[in-house]
Amino acid sequence: MKVYGEGAFEAAIEQSLLGSGWPQGIRTNYDRSLGLDTSELFAFVGATQNEAWLKLVAYHGNDVAETQRHFAEYLAKQIDERGPLDVLRRGIKDKGIQFQLAYFKPAHSITDDATKLYRANRLSVTRQLHYSAQDPKKSLDLVLFVNGIPLATAELKNPLTNQTVEDAKEQYRKDRDPRELLFSRRILVHFAVDPDLVFVTTKLAGDSTRFLPFNTGSEGPGVSGGAGNPSADDYRTAYLWEQIWHPDTWMDLMRRFLHTNKESRALIFPRYHQWHAVTTLTDHAAAHGSGDNYLVMHSAGSGKSNTIAWLAHRLSSLHTTQAIPDKNIKANEPVFDKVIIITDRVVLDRQLQDTVFQFEHVPGVVQRIDKDSNQLAAALTGEAAKVVISTMQKFGFILEKVDGLRGKRFAVIVDEAHSSQSGDNAASLKKVLLRKGSDDIDDDGDLLTASALARGRHETLSYFAFTATPKPKTLELFGTLGTDGNMHPFHTYSMRQAIEEGFILDVLRQYVTYKSYWKLANQNPEDPEVDPKQAASQLARFAVLHPTMMAQKAEIIVEHFRRHTAPRVGGRAKAMVVTGSREAAAKLYTAIKKYIATNEYAGCDPLVAFSGDLQLDGIEMTEAKLNGFGESELPEKFGYTAADDKHAGTPKAKQPVEYKILVVAEKYQTGFDQPLLTTMYVDKSLKGVAAVQTLSRLNRTHPLKMQDDVFVLDFVNEATDITEQFKPYFETAATMPTDPNLLYTAENSVMSYALLVESEMQAYVEALLAAEGKAKTDAALQKAHAALYRFTDPARDRYVALAADDPEAADAFRAALRDYTRMYAFLSQVVPYHDEHLERLYLYGRALLNRLPRRQDASVDIGEVQLTHLRVSKTGEHDASLEAEGEQMLPGFTGGGAGPQNDPDKVALSELIEELNDRFGLGLGDADKIWYEQQIVAMAEDPTVEAAALVNDEGNFGVVFDRHIESVILNRHDDNGKLMQRYLDDDLLRQRMNQLGRSQAYKLIRRKHGLT
Repeated sequence: MKVYGEGAFEAAIEQSLLGSGWPQGIRTNYDRSLGLDTSELFAFVGATQNEAWLKLVAYHGNDVAETQRHFAEYLAKQIDERGPLDVLRRGIKDKGIQFQLAYFKPAHSITDDATKLYRANRLSVTRQLHYSAQDPKKSLDLVLFVNGIPLATAELKNPLTNQTVEDAKEQYRKDRDPRELLFSRRILVHFAVDPDLVFVTTKLAGDSTRFLPFNTGSEGPGVSGGAGNPSADDYRTAYLWEQIWHPDTWMDLMRRFLHTNKESRALIFPRYHQWHAVTTLTDHAAAHGSGDNYLVMHSAGSGKSNTIAWLAHRLSSLHTTQAIPDKNIKANEPVFDKVIIITDRVVLDRQLQDTVFQFEHVPGVVQRIDKDSNQLAAALTGEAAKVVISTMQKFGFILEKVDGLRGKRFAVIVDEAHSSQSGDNAASLKKVLLRKGSDDIDDDGDLLTASALARGRHETLSYFAFTATPKPKTLELFGTLGTDGNMHPFHTYSMRQAIEEGFILDVLRQYVTYKSYWKLANQNPEDPEVDPKQAASQLARFAVLHPTMMAQKAEIIVEHFRRHTAPRVGGRAKAMVVTGSREAAAKLYTAIKKYIATNEYAGCDPLVAFSGDLQLDGIEMTEAKLNGFGESELPEKFGYTAADDKHAGTPKAKQPVEYKILVVAEKYQTGFDQPLLTTMYVDKSLKGVAAVQTLSRLNRTHPLKMQDDVFVLDFVNEATDITEQFKPYFETAATMPTDPNLLYTAENSVMSYALLVESEMQAYVEALLAAEGKAKTDAALQKAHAALYRFTDPARDRYVALAADDPEAADAFRAALRDYTRMYAFLSQVVPYHDEHLERLYLYGRALLNRLPRRQDASVDIGEVQLTHLRVSKTGEHDASLEAEGEQMLPGFTGGGAGPQNDPDKVALSELIEELNDRFGLGLGDADKIWYEQQIVAMAEDPTVEAAALVNDEGNFGVVFDRHIESVILNRHDDNGKLMQRYLDDDLLRQRMNQLGRSQAYKLIRRKHGLT
């Protein structure tokens, strides 16, 4: 054997497996017609179920050979029908006699018999197995058997002989016939291995075989990094045979990880980071018991749903590995009585139900709370459901409905954790689980202290929080304190690794920026003085929402979509337009639809998505009215493609419209997975987590979707700014813990205004907590509600008096109280204050804030202004992708919000417009004038038109105006031939332009003469 040859690599792996307890399989014992190693099979059955075997032998007239032949053939048939996983987990019945084909490790070590049977499993490894009945010369480098049933194969390659893992993949694709018995009805997973990398597949399909990476990450498992494996003293891939193929791990994978996707029927084998996350989380909980929080920072594309399903199932049967005296937990006790999953995703419920049923084969283990709080209370107190799926909001309504929870321990898995889990929603959940579940909280004792205690960490609750984009609050609440004094995720699968492994696409690779340049003209003769901040906002909004601005952006979007996006993904590509407001969404959607109709374009029909109703130009608009169907139908309508329609092409089938562009405002920017989405047009400022979550709608993969198909066209943000927003989430993030004493500083700030009286606050919280716990009738609730008003009235009156005397001091008090309540809502989840004074101020302050009258801002009327110049032009094409920079620090939590209001110095409207023009109109010239609107101003100065406006109403004035505007447009055809042609050809456009111009000119003339 050559030291650099493939045989040496193969022998090293075999020796490692033999050393960990795998017997060496004998090639000749493999029956190719049955796909079984019958020698190992009967050795296992004889050692573990001899009594049952003797019964079966007696049934066959004590003919051992006949019994073996019959049993092996029957087992092979059962595997053909049910699959090897189900047979291993549930065994078979032969002639009414039950036989187990594998024994799995018990959840605890109390039962010695179960442990002995588990140790009797025979995991064998066979080298160079000649597997084919059709071509006996063909062999596999390694085949792994469990009790004679082949479950895995491996092809090994050595770069020293100029072959790599890529050659192993090609060998599976080109030289392994998927129709062979071993591949079609026996083997569960195939490994392509070299000393550096590992890839896996669960199905051979010739050239279509898809291999997934099974590597730890370039920096090792559970930390930030990219694709691949770190350097090692031995082989980089030694973790495969030392960890994954270790008998305990391998049997655990067969028992509690491998399962079939119900929809695709594909067998799911965990990726390395999924297995590592689940096992490290459960190992820590088994060793330390309940009471710890864990943050799992897993990127999109990590397979989070499966990770949560596996974790929930393991936690539901997890037992301690040792006694934990300080938590009063004995060895071999269940760590948790219930597992609660907090999520809004219905798909996770279905997946959990299907997955856990395959493991347990018992219905009702997973229960989704989809009705009311009574259902949730019953699930928490009942015995059947081990895993309960609910939303956070439901826990606020069941405080008095739960019973019998004293001493119970709960694992709470939070799907998409963010800062909302740190406030009153989380407190409601804790109160439900702890009110009857902790000796620290006594219903008949001090309710205020109990309320404070319910907010912090508790040894009966463990949180397992999942997110790809943790905020500083999330890190501090769920993270792990490192030796550097900072809070870190417990486990990481980075965006960088997901991109490099091909599970998501890089959304920043093609990033094109545009900028809008504009100028305004003041049409107000009085030139009023205005609040510069509010007026500037209104003026900018006027420019951004101007019909001409919308028309230019619509043209850019539609033309880009048709030329760049439409041909992608086999002609099925879709785009999203992200806007900053409902009004912007409705106007841009209308402009896009109008531009498409005017140019008679096909294949780029738009939809719009926003919540609620909207008054626009006196017309009520809703998403449903604009689209022509209900909101709930939009995901399916937008997802439809003719290529997926099984009825497409049939003579009588009415094919639905294939919508290609979705215009959104605060909808579908998180949690919306549409793999056909390739392009995003951004017309909104994006910051922080929102930037990452919004643009990540593009990163989902599709068999026809390539990296070059992904494209962002941004009208608002700079590419460098977007790169900065992505940095903390590219690899991993950390944050500094908040100083707990900041809360006492905030408390002192609030109390320094001498507006709050302790006796009033105490009376309020006593009434509040008594009402929460005791008031069960309508009359009692109404009485309690009135009392809450009565106890906050004095402080409210004192605030009103202060606001009349010193408005700035009143504003400062409000700001201080708001900062305190925000800070306490978060920090009380992290720091065990157990301070009734802090809790009292929080409960009282939260209510008082809602009752304090707000200082009304003086309304700003910018009057008549006009958009005179506009240009929307490309400013650059960028590769905004990130480079590896390691861990990024997020700013710590401060709790501060907006400060007190100040009366700003007023400025003249014309001065403000001039300043804005200098800022947003740099470089604009005559070529950028809004030509049509300029003609309206010129016509208002025409003596004939002016005279007509002074003696007619607007309707009669139009007779004169319409004749003149047509003449002007015809005379100016050299300056804007395209507009003239559209004006002459489009009756509706001509009517609208005449109506708009008539109204503007009429008002200008009448105002000039003081008639308006």
